[in-house]
Amino acid sequence: MVLTYKYKLYHSKRLRKLHRTINIAGVIYNHCVALHKRYYRLYGKYLNKHKLQKHITKLKKLERFSFWKLVPSQAIQDITDRIDRAYSLFFKYIKKRRQGLKPARVSPPGFRKIRKYRSYTLKQAGYRINGNTIRLGGQKFKFWLSRPITGRIKTVTVKRDNLGDFYICIALEKDLCRPVNTAPGKIVGIDFGLKTFLTLSDGSKIESPQYYLAYLRRLQKQQRKLSRKKKESSHRAVASRKVARLHKKVADCRRDFFHKTANMLAGTYRYIAVEDLNLKAIQKRWGRKVSDYAFGEFLRILGYKTHVTAIDRYYPSTKTCHACGYINDSLTLKDRTWQCPDCGALHDRDRNASINIERVGASTLGTDDVRLASLECQLSLP
Repeated sequence: MVLTYKYKLYHSKRLRKLHRTINIAGVIYNHCVALHKRYYRLYGKYLNKHKLQKHITKLKKLERFSFWKLVPSQAIQDITDRIDRAYSLFFKYIKKRRQGLKPARVSPPGFRKIRKYRSYTLKQAGYRINGNTIRLGGQKFKFWLSRPITGRIKTVTVKRDNLGDFYICIALEKDLCRPVNTAPGKIVGIDFGLKTFLTLSDGSKIESPQYYLAYLRRLQKQQRKLSRKKKESSHRAVASRKVARLHKKVADCRRDFFHKTANMLAGTYRYIAVEDLNLKAIQKRWGRKVSDYAFGEFLRILGYKTHVTAIDRYYPSTKTCHACGYINDSLTLKDRTWQCPDCGALHDRDRNASINIERVGASTLGTDDVRLASLECQLSLP
């Protein structure tokens, strides 16, 4: 089991060296992308990563590229590995297109602005951790030890954000299994909605604070100020940090709400059933509101706090009457409530969907039976 812990570094003048190292890593990344593009244009293939690594090793011996030595060799190998994986996915996409298939579009890696390059990764060497101190490139940096580092270290990633703060992300391999949820409650079905954030099968509803909407006017005001500043000026840098600080505030508030909600659900219910939604398609259609809800991030947080079962996304949970099993194909998105033509039951759209999700999730887990014959044939088996 691999877990990643994130720790924030203390502010100090030594962080300038990390800024410079990440900037140089961005230069190396763009150089590797340029070589790949040239090689693909000439030969129609992507460059072998081992040959590229040998080429970079020779370049570092030249005076012109001697500053590349400030980036650890492990970090350079990780850069070439990431580019190689991206190109292999791109060529698989090309191969499927030539076979007449229609896979999801994949583009080759492109150039990045140096100031927007964010991190570099060390796999086996180049770091030493002792307590709340990490040694990188001959310099010691202190960080907030918010939780103990236990387990075998797989990778260490040095990362910076838009505000200039630095973090180290430590991937740890542990032999521990996920703790079993001992909550006394039974399974509950959850339906995600645009009107209500979460609708539970027991009738309770959880509204989203919509932090992005709450901070939208302040963000628009700061972004207008930023657009008026002269490019590459110090005033523009200050305005950019103010915008980044507001975005970070929104993300932190949303994450705090997600953790509190997930803890509440994990402490109340033993199993949670959700629908496997196509979140990217929903976000593309409904835009900002779905991004503010951030269903994907909430599911990720909920997933490592309790047992979450996802049912088939094609199961008609909203259109199926939970009382008799009738499927109302004429139901539209505008219909918030509907009456079953077969049994006459009046349904709230989201509550009905959450009850159906709970039943299918219970049948999938084997904790209960789905008694309706019309539901049994549409189960999502693991």
